[in-house]
Amino acid sequence: MPSSPSQPVQAAFADMGTALREVTFVVVDLETTGGGPGAHAITEIGAVKVRGGVVDSEFSTLVNPGTAIPAQITVLTGITNAMVADAPPVAQAVAAFLQWAHLADPTTVAVAHNARFDLGHLRGAARALDLDWREPVVLDTLALARRAWDRTQVPNHKLGTLATFVGSPTTPTHRALDDARATVDVLHAALERLGPQGVTHLEDLATATDPVPASRRVKSRLADDLPAAPGVYQFLSPAGQVLYVGSAVNLHRRVRSYFTAAEKRTKVARMLDTTVAVRVIETPTELEARVRELRLIAELDPPVNRRSRAPQRRPWLHLVDSPHPHLGLTAVLPLSEASRAIGPFPSRKAALEAQRAAESVLRLEVWDGHSARAVRRADTPADAGIAMRALSGEIDLVAHPLLARIAELSAQERYEEAGLWTQRLRALLLGARRAEQTRPLLTCPHLLAARRREHGGWELVAVRWGRLAGSAVTAPGVDPRPTIATLRATAQVVDRPARVGAETSVEETALLADWVLDAGARLVEVEGLDDDVAGQSLEGGAAAALSWPVGAAARHRRVIDAEV
Repeated sequence: MPSSPSQPVQAAFADMGTALREVTFVVVDLETTGGGPGAHAITEIGAVKVRGGVVDSEFSTLVNPGTAIPAQITVLTGITNAMVADAPPVAQAVAAFLQWAHLADPTTVAVAHNARFDLGHLRGAARALDLDWREPVVLDTLALARRAWDRTQVPNHKLGTLATFVGSPTTPTHRALDDARATVDVLHAALERLGPQGVTHLEDLATATDPVPASRRVKSRLADDLPAAPGVYQFLSPAGQVLYVGSAVNLHRRVRSYFTAAEKRTKVARMLDTTVAVRVIETPTELEARVRELRLIAELDPPVNRRSRAPQRRPWLHLVDSPHPHLGLTAVLPLSEASRAIGPFPSRKAALEAQRAAESVLRLEVWDGHSARAVRRADTPADAGIAMRALSGEIDLVAHPLLARIAELSAQERYEEAGLWTQRLRALLLGARRAEQTRPLLTCPHLLAARRREHGGWELVAVRWGRLAGSAVTAPGVDPRPTIATLRATAQVVDRPARVGAETSVEETALLADWVLDAGARLVEVEGLDDDVAGQSLEGGAAAALSWPVGAAARHRRVIDAEV
């Protein structure tokens, strides 16, 4: 499928992340009365504002807590009741600190040693005194130091021990400003230690204290040259084997996240430890990236990806045209029958449950696969035309009688039977919904659709016989018509398939249907539908032409979403 020419990408600041040298760290320390967070606990605030390794400014004030300072706290900190008698009250001191700190700035990080204590007291005081508290990004140097140095390097991770270890000229004294100054030195030393392991951007701080092995975190450099654009990524083994395939709206950010956050999936974590390279395919749109992901997984069968086996062999429920019409299952569905079949089902078991549900209402003859003959029911079978209507979109013809039966069984307190029929109805409705979703695209020779992009411009896709044939984007304020013409001319030629799933997985078609049937989508042109639909403008919207019928399965969301 066509895509934009490969060009050097200048990533946006937000896409690549904020380098730590551009981050403002507000390193804060508090002294308190020893009580819990609130309006009467803080006795001193000390803070240092640093950026790019340089001190920008400092903040220091004693605070009158409005209550007596216990003797043991005075012994520890040296702060007496007399010292705070003329100091500003908690509300004034905390308000002044918040105004100085600008913690709401997205590139500012609040830092403290055992941050839960210091930030907890600031938060508690602000809320108790009705001050404007906006939750900042927080970094705890205690947790950071534990990641940077283990017990073989430092006997403990107390602030005094760490300050001596990193050579801080300031000795912590249990006075707020001194302790904040020492914490600054510990912060810089820890970040310098963790930098080679991938902690280089503001976004890394959220996972800097996660238990990520250093050998894995250092591999974040594999993402350094990746574009901040949509695409597909492949993790490669030393032998060049593709271990895993994924898609992303931002390749740089997504790939980097694998190596800087704790991965809880054992299989993926092992894969990351053996990965030596990452290969990417940049795409114009996220949708094309997701489609390419599906195709590559099907083609390469990477060992770490989860996917259903042999998706092309999933069964469909259809009406067998014979002297004895009956419902049957098939994995080979001619495209000409796609408009009057239900599926595909995730398994043969699910398909059989749906078949039993439909047969119980339609009263068709039951096909005996062992004897290859129809088994006539005792009652008179209904017209096969009713079955055809149900399979073609009027699933209510089956759903309503089954819902009535389930209600009756429940009223008789026959709950086990009611649950069994609910399970069968749910299987039927899930298959019907999947068919309703994909039918319009499976049987459409050509479709161009568009959706507005968040920051302006249009995202365009071309779909042919349920397959993505191409995609493109237009810049904000640019007339999209030339791009539409180019996409129409360069989109992949797709011949009409003989059967469903022969060239394109139904998973791909379902993905495209979700995009096209979204409320924000606009149909630009459609072949194979009514003349009054084709050629709709970007603003006109023709999604109703691909909407579900009145008796569609989507109406029965309560049953579909039920856990049976």
